[in-house]
Amino acid sequence: MFKDIDIIYFTLFPWDHPYSSVSLSFSKEFARNNRVFYVNHPYSFRDFLDNFNTEMGKSRRSHLLRGKMQYENIEDISPNIIAAHPPLTFPINWLSPGGFYNALSAYNNRVILKTIKKIIDDYQLKNFIYLNCFNPYFAGTLPKDFGQIANIYQCIDDMTQEPYTARHGARLEAEVIKAADITTVTSTNLWKLKSPLSAETHIVHNAADITNFERTLKENFERPKELEGISGKIIGFTGNLDHCRVDYPLLKKVAERHPDKTLLLVGPINNTEYKEIGLDQLPNVIFTGSKDIRELPHYLQHMDCVLIPFALNLLTKSIYPLKINEYLAAGKAVISTRFSDDIQGFSDYIYLGGTHEEFVDLIDQAIGENSKEKIKARNALAQTNTWTSRVKQFWEIVEQYLVKKKKLQLNS
Repeated sequence: MFKDIDIIYFTLFPWDHPYSSVSLSFSKEFARNNRVFYVNHPYSFRDFLDNFNTEMGKSRRSHLLRGKMQYENIEDISPNIIAAHPPLTFPINWLSPGGFYNALSAYNNRVILKTIKKIIDDYQLKNFIYLNCFNPYFAGTLPKDFGQIANIYQCIDDMTQEPYTARHGARLEAEVIKAADITTVTSTNLWKLKSPLSAETHIVHNAADITNFERTLKENFERPKELEGISGKIIGFTGNLDHCRVDYPLLKKVAERHPDKTLLLVGPINNTEYKEIGLDQLPNVIFTGSKDIRELPHYLQHMDCVLIPFALNLLTKSIYPLKINEYLAAGKAVISTRFSDDIQGFSDYIYLGGTHEEFVDLIDQAIGENSKEKIKARNALAQTNTWTSRVKQFWEIVEQYLVKKKKLQLNS
């Protein structure tokens, strides 16, 4: 399947990010048959200072100080993935639109284009596609003379709904989608929002690393240290505990209404709302902090049910969460809010709460109804939502585009 095509993958998400990303998951699957040149989002001068003493920062420090792009060896992930880290760029998102922003943006763009051109020259790429994952700030598409057979943009969230990304990203993304040959989106609502910008807009939902998460069903893990001495049922959540998606008042109600159970929250926290409402003061709530994706089955195995406690807003309306298929692959009983059309498509396999009260009440029902048959059915559904199936769908979209392109060239 297109084994002779290389992929230059420029992404917002570094390959060594502490938790999973769409772009790295796609890259691992692409790499079964194709070479992938994985280009990290660049460090700005501010990022460089902030990460100066981190492991990621130390590994890149010398190249960044010399203004050089850096190839990075990640053969432990796949020998078919060649990672690259660009030179430093200016931090400009805080600037207002205008001439000064445009000048610095043009400089930053040249930094990324120069990095990509070096990869093309160093590896003598002749037959390749350019894939930009949710990073319209730099090199949204490549100039035609770079030689790519298609410019493809991946939209994975609604940029208009977060102040930081909306400031410049929403406008830039619209420009990129109009210029790209193909745009893929991860949810039904994103398709509704983006398809007016391009006739070549296609839904490619998120999936899951099934092999990792079904370890929950196949292996026996020791009880995590955070659960030592804890008895009773465990209500769990894994993922990014951010301020835009997570409904913290709902989580507080869950903990308060289920004092006989433990609410275990596994993932990075990047806000203070949980403290402001006193969630961290409740005796049956445990925060573990960020965990490597390979560690998550160790926690999931000890959870009696799991939550997707997303707020109901315009951002979550466009989300098809990675975690739904991760949870199902682990066989877990899932209770979710009705935040999007796509999550409601799982209604035969999960529990959906329309209100806080309904959500909280469903927890006992989900735990009480759990069975081997339900666990098996959940895992079977997850098996249909793998990255292998998503990559197959991706190549079908590319093939359709290339056939159309060839016909147009023959008729012109």
